[in-house]
Amino acid sequence: MTATLLEMRGLRREFPAGEGTVAVLKDIDLCIEAGEMVAIVGASGSGKSTLMDILGCLDCATSGSYRIAGRDVSTLSPDELAGLRRERFGFIFQRYHLLDDLPAVGNVALPAVYAGQPAEARQARAQELLTRLDLADRMLHRPAQLSGGQQQRVSIARALMNGGTVVLADEPTGALDKASGQEVMQILQELHAGGRTVILITHDMNVAAYAERVIELSDGVIVADRRSEGKAPLQAAQIRHTSPGNTAMQGWGHRMAEALQMAVRALDAHRLRSFLTMLGIVIGIAAVVFVVALGRGAQDKVLAQIGTLGTNTLEIYPGREFGDLQASAIDTLVPADVQALAAQAYVDSATPSLSVAVTARYQQAGVSAQINGVGAGHFPVWGLQLSAGRFFDERDIGHSAQVVVIDHKAARALFPFNPSPLGETVLLGSMPAEVIGVLAPETHGAAGPTPTFLVPYTSVYSRLGGKHHLDSIILRISDSVPVDAAKQAAIALLTERHGRQDFFIYDSDQIRQAVGRTGQVLTLLISSIAGIALLVGGVGVMNIMLVSVTERTREIGVRMAIGARQSDILQQFLIEAVMVCLIGGLLGILLALGLGALVAVFNPQWQLPFTTGSIVWAVASSSLIGICFGFLPARAAARLNPVQALARD
Repeated sequence: MTATLLEMRGLRREFPAGEGTVAVLKDIDLCIEAGEMVAIVGASGSGKSTLMDILGCLDCATSGSYRIAGRDVSTLSPDELAGLRRERFGFIFQRYHLLDDLPAVGNVALPAVYAGQPAEARQARAQELLTRLDLADRMLHRPAQLSGGQQQRVSIARALMNGGTVVLADEPTGALDKASGQEVMQILQELHAGGRTVILITHDMNVAAYAERVIELSDGVIVADRRSEGKAPLQAAQIRHTSPGNTAMQGWGHRMAEALQMAVRALDAHRLRSFLTMLGIVIGIAAVVFVVALGRGAQDKVLAQIGTLGTNTLEIYPGREFGDLQASAIDTLVPADVQALAAQAYVDSATPSLSVAVTARYQQAGVSAQINGVGAGHFPVWGLQLSAGRFFDERDIGHSAQVVVIDHKAARALFPFNPSPLGETVLLGSMPAEVIGVLAPETHGAAGPTPTFLVPYTSVYSRLGGKHHLDSIILRISDSVPVDAAKQAAIALLTERHGRQDFFIYDSDQIRQAVGRTGQVLTLLISSIAGIALLVGGVGVMNIMLVSVTERTREIGVRMAIGARQSDILQQFLIEAVMVCLIGGLLGILLALGLGALVAVFNPQWQLPFTTGSIVWAVASSSLIGICFGFLPARAAARLNPVQALARD
């Protein structure tokens, strides 16, 4: 006794046509028993292909009911319908619908991917089926390398991959020569004899003659339903289903692994387009990584220059803050304060500083100059370097020696034709002084537009203007002492000596913080510009992926027909988008590193510190762009109608 497998009652299918609708199927009542071989025949436009689409759960009825083994199809979600196609049905299409980028064995194994089977099991099953269909020597051939009959046999093997009990064959011999057509029909008869339900969709009555039951459609209505004499439905045999045999997580993992391989094949098949898609991401990521490194390198270079001044220096000035109008009237900052501070355990060295503006002359040359009276500790405190000569020392200070150390601007101004001004005497205002040293151009002492002359502060007291209070005191703090603690101790000491706090202290850490903030602002600004490039690149990815979805609509339809869930299609295209952006991101990082190496070659003094954080951020950004901008195309692909997708050329 056979059981009703497929049952339709009052089934109707209508399609929009202008402002109205057209009915392609009209009140179809149909029962197909398990194990039957049925031919559905009719002229073109009779509705037989639409009926097959509904039978195979590729399309849904407008009204009426359709039950599969008693299960009402109208209550099922898209993924549940995909499950029915995956487990119950095998499709044999007139135009084969094989994927061009896969070999025969890959096409056959594809339904098992969506069933969650491991690679080894589905490969073995596919090889077994192809061998049974006399294609053992064609397993690795792509569809373009196979004849029409061979392609149709591959299509049959794919229909049997998951052990489906119902084989739906749409014009299975329509594109074949007579001999190949007979071979295909013989295979279908063998499948029927093995217990499968075979449904043929054809307009060829010679093909229909192979069936035990012929259903004729005309204008969407069943006009005949006749059974061949002496032919009765075969008892449905137990069909071998290839159950995954693993957990849901394992099945998901197998599908994910296959989706990655599919993405690689898709990108490889369109290399130029994939590269052009990546280009915006490459430029954006390279710009971000390079700009961050450039900003950090500039910041480090500035901080290194500040470090030559002493990474732990304190500068003490009279008044409440810079610009205090009363500061010039404060004369409590004196050399004795320097001696008191230098005696403290937290002070490495201390130097006074006072300045006088004078005219410096040598023979006929003259220049407006800044005379800085300093102590011997001034040079180590500021990390000054000499290009020639020596610094003055404590003995010179004790004797108020008339000696001077000049910077390179002063040397150029007063001694344009003398490469070695050491030993020459210059007139600083009313004080003659012997040049004993010339500062290196790159040192801090050479900074500023005005030529600088460094002389013992005692000489300024006794010989230049009679000024007996200091403009500032500079302290270098011991490396083992926190700058903040030393700063508080110095404030306490000087407040006690002066009876009030009539001074303020500026430390180099404030300069560092200011430089850091400036660097961060500039990096943020340029990174924002690079971010716009990333955004443009992301839009490009989305556009190209939309084009890809359009081009691969038929492929999507094939995958849905063999059981791909909406989530499988979404996952595949999303992975492709992420892969495009991820590869683009990695290429962008390599480009940024290459630019950094190029900068180092042409300017060894300038090193770009590429940090792991910025690289990780770049990779994460490219992945996020792929997800965000790939989602809409992937979602559009996942929501395609299987029938419309299969019909797209």
